[in-house]
Amino acid sequence: MTDTQTLDKVSLLRLAFNGLADSELAEMAELTDLRTYPPNHVLCREGAYEEIFYILAEGSAQISKKIGEGEGELILRTVGKGDLIGEMALIQNAPRAATVRTLTECRVLEMEKQDFEATLQRSPRIALDIIRITLDRLRANDRAMIAELQKSNRVLRQLDRNKMEFIQVAAHELRTPLTVLKGYANLLCASNEVKANPALVEVLDGILKRTERMHGVVNTMLDVSRIDNETLKLTPAPVLLKQLIADTLNEFAKAASKRTLQLVYVPEADQSIIQGDPTLIHKALQQLIVNAIKYTPDGGTVTVSTHTVKMEDGRPAVEVRVTDTGIGLDKEHHELVFEKFYQAGSVSIHSSGATTFKGGGPGLGLAIVRGVAQAHGGKAWVESRGHDEVNLPGCTFYLQLPI
Repeated sequence: MTDTQTLDKVSLLRLAFNGLADSELAEMAELTDLRTYPPNHVLCREGAYEEIFYILAEGSAQISKKIGEGEGELILRTVGKGDLIGEMALIQNAPRAATVRTLTECRVLEMEKQDFEATLQRSPRIALDIIRITLDRLRANDRAMIAELQKSNRVLRQLDRNKMEFIQVAAHELRTPLTVLKGYANLLCASNEVKANPALVEVLDGILKRTERMHGVVNTMLDVSRIDNETLKLTPAPVLLKQLIADTLNEFAKAASKRTLQLVYVPEADQSIIQGDPTLIHKALQQLIVNAIKYTPDGGTVTVSTHTVKMEDGRPAVEVRVTDTGIGLDKEHHELVFEKFYQAGSVSIHSSGATTFKGGGPGLGLAIVRGVAQAHGGKAWVESRGHDEVNLPGCTFYLQLPI
């Protein structure tokens, strides 16, 4: 609504545009209207194309910006008497970059876009003042955002430490009862009475298989905690990679056969023996192969090949490539899949099982692959044309280890 009370517009404009002549301020004042708005009124709405420029005369307003879908708004700053609002959107012919909402009853000077543009054309000094004000505001925003990011990073680092400490404690606490359970189950399996009862044999076999699965998850958790704490110790020895890969593939032959998957190995003709930790390299190969099996539909193919290459620094290396004919992976996930606990798809639709199609897991396998690669001075990455469950573009995971 129009405010009929007298206000010295020139004095207010002088506060906003320091250094302009009174005649320029008077011309500008003639083009403005004075209005009053109640608390919680939206002067500018983020994303909207609006054509009003404001100068705050009395009261205060808050500037906020959406930070993500369903994540609320980030408060950028509070503005008061003499502050400019909404000028950049008019200059750029762009939608509002933020929302401005009154905190108290506010009086504002309003100027239409066409009058604002005409004023800028007549007075370069006003344009320079607006540039100066905008740059000062950007610097202040940068300082505030950097401080907020530093605070968030400190919190995230602490949460990550807490998470890894919990994983380490939980893994150690689980390991002992699992070992005891496995021991008692093996003891029962050796009993003649149990052997004579097929039903009990089947039950104990199920208990042992599930115990082995849980034991494997616990060991994976401990491996990840060692990688994260940089306490993963290598025990170097000569490794005949060709034989190690063949043995690892053989471990999954039965599971692959049940799903009519082909496991193909294409070794390099003259492959060198590498120096590395055979146990850790074996774990990395297991994770790469089981990952390929999980995301390849029944009837597909998983191919493991080896190649002698040179690393970026010129060192000779062996590159293991695990290629599948599976559902593929979108580019935005190519780095994230190597992070701890990351799942590319929805966890709710994953089935259980170590080698079932899209089978669930703790999301630690590929983190181990990258950790093992880095511990050896190598690297791991993935290439894929994208995710497509119809055309099945597949993925190729790379494990590069220096010779």
